[in-house]
Amino acid sequence: MPEDIRIWEILEGDRLREIEKAKLDLEERLQNWLEKDISIISNDLLVIGREVTTEFGGAIDLLCLDHNGDIVVVELKRGKTPREITAQALDYASWVIGLSNERITEIANRYLAEKGSLEIAFERRFGTELPEILNESHKMLIVASEIDSSSERIIKYLSDSHGVGINAVTFQHFRNEGGSEFLARVFLIEPSQVEYRAQTRGTSKREPPLTYEELQEIAERQGVGDLFERLLAGLTDHFDQRTTTRSSVAFIGIMDGSRNTIFSLLPGRSNAEQGLLFQVYIDRFTEYFGVEKQIAVEALPSYEKTAIYEDWAGEFGKGFFREETQAESFLAKLSEFRK
Repeated sequence: MPEDIRIWEILEGDRLREIEKAKLDLEERLQNWLEKDISIISNDLLVIGREVTTEFGGAIDLLCLDHNGDIVVVELKRGKTPREITAQALDYASWVIGLSNERITEIANRYLAEKGSLEIAFERRFGTELPEILNESHKMLIVASEIDSSSERIIKYLSDSHGVGINAVTFQHFRNEGGSEFLARVFLIEPSQVEYRAQTRGTSKREPPLTYEELQEIAERQGVGDLFERLLAGLTDHFDQRTTTRSSVAFIGIMDGSRNTIFSLLPGRSNAEQGLLFQVYIDRFTEYFGVEKQIAVEALPSYEKTAIYEDWAGEFGKGFFREETQAESFLAKLSEFRK
C-alpha cells in the first residue's frame, strides 16, 4: 500500500510542528535532481544517459549502470496512467536487453563527454574496473511522487512471482514556514529483496564474484600473497563491510546511512616488483576515519592522485604496498585513527 509520509519539526521545549507537503509539480524537478545526484535513490548507480531514444519509440528518462555492469532503467511517472508507466518500463526493458557492450559504451561516452570515458567514470564511481561483459541482466525503477494501487500490484506481482528486477520509489516534497525544502523517499519493495528475487528466480548468467580464496591465489601468483593476506585480515577490522568483485576486494564504510566503497585491494594488477596495488577514495577515507587529508595521505605507503570526481566520490587515487612493514604501519595508523 502506498505510504503517506508525515514530517514534524522538533521545536524548543520538545514541541512538535508538522511540516506541510508542498504543492508543486515534484516530478518535473526530480529528473534534474536525479541526474545531478543519483545517490538519492542508490549509491550503486552511474548515470550513462538521459532521454535515450529507443528503436521502439519513446525515450528513457535516465539510463544507468550498477557496479555489476548491469543496465538500470530509471523512468519517471510524470502524468502517465498506471498502465502506461508499467508498460512503458517493460517496453524499454525489452529494448535494453539487446544492447551490446559497444552500444552501451557509445551511449555512455556521448553522455559523459568531458567527464571522461565510461571506463574512467565507472572506476571512479565504484572503485573497480569496468566488467568485460556488460548488461548480463537489467533492472527497472519507476520514480514518482505517488504510486497508485494498480501499479503497486503489477510491480509486486512481477517481482514476487517472476523475479523481474522492477521496483518503484516515491518522493514526497515538504516546505516549512521558513521556506526550507525537504524531500522524503520510500521504496515500494526493499531493494535487497528485488535483487534476491531476480537472482534466484530470474535467468542471469553472470559469473559470480571471485571468492577471497581465489583472490588470494591470484595474489600468490603475482608475488604479493603475504601482503594480500595480512592486509585482507587487518583491514577487515577497520571497515563496516567488505565484498569481492571479479578483480578486487572492496572495503565498505557506512556514512550517513549510505554504503560507500572507500579502499580496495587489486591483486591481479599487482606484481612482486611494484607491490600490492590499492585504490582509495581519499575524501571518503578522511571523513570515515575523522582525520585531516594530509594525515591520511601520510599514513599510506605511497599515494598518487589519479582523478577528482566532482560529485560525491571526491578525490580518487592509488598506490602500492611493497613490504609487510608498510602494511603493519598502515594498520597501526588505522587503529590510532579509530581511537
